[in-house]
Amino acid sequence: MAKSTLSLPPVLLLLLLLLFLNSEESLKVANAQADTWCIAKPSSSDAELTANINFSCDQVLDCGLIQEGGQCFLPNTLVHHASVVMNLYYKTMGKNYWNCDFRNSGLLSLTDPSHDSCTYV
Repeated sequence: MAKSTLSLPPVLLLLLLLLFLNSEESLKVANAQADTWCIAKPSSSDAELTANINFSCDQVLDCGLIQEGGQCFLPNTLVHHASVVMNLYYKTMGKNYWNCDFRNSGLLSLTDPSHDSCTYV
């Protein structure tokens, strides 16, 4: 019994591949980041961390969490405070990887950084 093979021109194969990759379902899988958090790179400078805090607070408008008395004030460090508000910005903007770049001072984490009374949403 002879096998029949389907022979398509390379251009058509490429178009079919692009069509598949741009389908809604494959985009959902590619962008599915339900269990990721945005944190500050520990190697970031104080100036970068301060800029990230200022930018995120201007965008999210909810920096009470990292102010004295807020549930995420402790530990009282720039890297911790930046991580909290950078994650809020990341979540608010739709959890796209580019919303955690912060001029290359952000880092996506697969581990929930929540601790004690500080819950990363």
